[in-house]
Amino acid sequence: MIQVVTNRQIFEYDVHSLFKAFYPGEDVSIIFQACEDPSDDGIFTGFFVAYHYEGRLEITVSHYADGLETEKRDTSLSLSQAEDRGLLKNTVKRTVYDLLHELTGVQLPWGTLTGIRPTKLAMMMRKDGLSDEVVAQKLRSTYLMSGQKIDLSLSIIDREEQVIKRSHGARGFSLYIGIPFCPTTCLYCSFTSYPIAAWQKKLPAYFDALNRELAAVSELFRDRPLDSLYIGGGTPTTLEPVLLKKLMGMIRDAFDLSSVPEFTVEAGRPDSITAEKLQVLKEEGVNRISINPQTMNEETLRLIGRRHTVEQIYESFALARSLGFDNINTDLILGLPGEGLSAVRHTFTEIKKLSPDAVTVHAMALKRAAGMAEYLKAHEEIKSENTAEMMAETETAAEAMGLKPYYLYRQKNIAGNFENVGYAREGCYGIYNILMMEEVQDIVALGPGTVTKRVFFNKETGEITGLIKRCDNVKDVAMYIDRIDEMIERKRLLFNE
Repeated sequence: MIQVVTNRQIFEYDVHSLFKAFYPGEDVSIIFQACEDPSDDGIFTGFFVAYHYEGRLEITVSHYADGLETEKRDTSLSLSQAEDRGLLKNTVKRTVYDLLHELTGVQLPWGTLTGIRPTKLAMMMRKDGLSDEVVAQKLRSTYLMSGQKIDLSLSIIDREEQVIKRSHGARGFSLYIGIPFCPTTCLYCSFTSYPIAAWQKKLPAYFDALNRELAAVSELFRDRPLDSLYIGGGTPTTLEPVLLKKLMGMIRDAFDLSSVPEFTVEAGRPDSITAEKLQVLKEEGVNRISINPQTMNEETLRLIGRRHTVEQIYESFALARSLGFDNINTDLILGLPGEGLSAVRHTFTEIKKLSPDAVTVHAMALKRAAGMAEYLKAHEEIKSENTAEMMAETETAAEAMGLKPYYLYRQKNIAGNFENVGYAREGCYGIYNILMMEEVQDIVALGPGTVTKRVFFNKETGEITGLIKRCDNVKDVAMYIDRIDEMIERKRLLFNE
């Protein structure tokens, strides 16, 4: 356990995230204590983040071992500087980073950044008229980002800006529909997902509730263009063909899809894919699907609870190609239990044979809601790790397949303090992924466990104001059905504000 005492309740989330990045295998506890020195009892072991006003703001980050101060970092700001919350936060984080780097010898690839959208910073700086050279210098000096991650961010926003310019921007919107059912629950999963076998009798009631939410959202957005539609989960193709057809009919009754450039469905697990289901998707205008093996190693597939084989992955891809799907993404995870560099190399050797149009690489993030954290505690001989070499392997493999990085995001507790990156060939950059991640328009989300995001903008100029508000749907399917009127009202209140 890493104990961090602070005498002021400010930036605790950011400080906690930095400590977790340097000590990923440890529990980190942030404790507020109005004191001058937590080692007064002579036995304190941990860290002290202190703020003292003495004509200036003195920020001190200290490390104590058995009550003795062993390392210390100080930063001083004028009172006017201390009133700038952004400057103050970045200063605190750099001071913490400096000490932890000295103690551990670790350099984090993203420096002090703890947010999930690092590319958004670079994009905002560009919009302010800064050259890429100045943007790079600011990212390096302010956030201590590595040169490799700066270059990656700048190359990604080049491609993101292309997609954003072709969209309706803040005047448009994107739609996410969650289907919270899977054949089984994977070991690493923390999403809203339930085994479909247990919910067969409730499916009619779920579809009725979802249809009501679709109708309500259609009315709210009747005068605005739809830029992208994404059906995720769960695993949408867990639904039988007749229900997939019904879902598509409900969506078409609510929205005009004739000019929507991207309609994505997560076909997801190969054990849920059939020719009849894919035919339904094709006939209904779905032009992008995602087939997600996560790994091409049979032993790992069994360990994480995916009841399909590597051979079924090949069969699903071939089936989708034969039906005319020419934009297929595949999701992979780095850091699955027991997988090192050789396993990652094997996965990409096999993935190359599929010639996917896009590959999304996720660095494992251990979530409390997932079963993997408990599994790893019970099996200490099995490790979940991610390394710079593994990340480099994915970049090299993607480039060899003619795929370019086009979007990026990070997660809390992500392995190795790395990132999730989407790679795609030209013309297959995921529109929904970019519009959602860069927060340039409203994302309206339907179904249990989904989060709707309103991006406020000037209706005359179309310029984003910077204000973003959210409303969520309850996660439990039965509660979603019972409280559908409340879910609809939450959206009405948000978008009529």
